[in-house]
Amino acid sequence: QVQLVESGGGLVQAGGSLRLSCIVSGLTFSSSAMGWFRQAPGKERDFVAAVNWSGGTTAYSDSVKGRFTISRDNAKNSVYLQMNSLKPEDTAVYYCAAKSGRVVSSVRNSYTYWGQGTQVTVSS
Repeated sequence: QVQLVESGGGLVQAGGSLRLSCIVSGLTFSSSAMGWFRQAPGKERDFVAAVNWSGGTTAYSDSVKGRFTISRDNAKNSVYLQMNSLKPEDTAVYYCAAKSGRVVSSVRNSYTYWGQGTQVTVSS
């Protein structure tokens, strides 16, 4: 059974930082591209960042580029999202997702497995 478990969310002031983690089990992690998505209340689940199987290729949404960094550790079956210079508009539930295949993607429907999400709240 595939499981993705996120952690690291919380409440932070604008300008602060958080680091999200996602531990994956039940699939060949090193063969899977990984992504982070987020969903604010009343809005669709949007792409945030993605990383290919090796960590050598990354992609970001324009809204987080230069502030967020995605990385992975295949030895620990984990993917991370370092979030700096947080803004109130970054407030959302953040989801970790695993893709069948090694190539990075920003397309939500290309991801097969999802975590339960972790809440990030940025106060102004």
